Amino acid sequence: MIHRRTAVALLASPLLLTGCGGGAEATERRAPATRPAPTPTPTRTPGIQAGAAPRAISGLGPETTAAIPDRSRQAVVVTGRGKNSPLATVVVHERTATGWQAGAEWPAHNALRGWSAHHMAGDLRSPLGVYTLSDAGGLLPDPGSKLPYHHSTGFTSPGTGFQGEPLAGSFDYVVAIDYNRMPGTSPLDWTRPLGPGRGGGVWLHADHGGPTHGCVSVAKAHMKELVRTLDPHRHPVVVMGFADWLAR
Repeated sequence: MIHRRTAVALLASPLLLTGCGGGAEATERRAPATRPAPTPTPTRTPGIQAGAAPRAISGLGPETTAAIPDRSRQAVVVTGRGKNSPLATVVVHERTATGWQAGAEWPAHNALRGWSAHHMAGDLRSPLGVYTLSDAGGLLPDPGSKLPYHHSTGFTSPGTGFQGEPLAGSFDYVVAIDYNRMPGTSPLDWTRPLGPGRGGGVWLHADHGGPTHGCVSVAKAHMKELVRTLDPHRHPVVVMGFADWLAR
């Protein structure tokens, strides 16, 4: 299927960073010599040692990090090998009191021609960006998904891939990436808010041993684990792109 981005509850526009700076000089105040000012007690966030910065997600720069919603406690980070490469890795991160905690690293495939900041139907590139993950499904019965799970024979994947590999079983388990789709519907729903020309049907699904049309694929056992792990109460997102783009 052909696949791409609507990010963070349809975050399809380029990422914006806002910041502020101050030019006013601070006025130094001195306490009377006979009554030295008390030393303030450092405040501590539970679970974080004084002076320690919360752990960030490795490989993500400030712009990409800022695009992850504050409420998100799960982030599936897809790191492509290069702009035009179909090879990637996937790591599931959980946000804790001490920052982001990385899970195991899984080998993955993305689209045949790599990545695009403006995905179009048929371009054989995966969409760059940060997108919510709202719905799951598959040809096989629900393995214990916390996300709404749509079990259907519509997830049949006939034919062969770009390298002649069989596609059977690729959609045994899928998680819809909320790019150009309506969250809260089956991954098979064909509603395209950005129009059909911008592609759609971008999923995380089981790997078939070769590049995809736009999806991201990992081993079937890892997909099953992912379906069981993602929790709507933790507002999961996928952060996807090639390494240099993610590092912005």
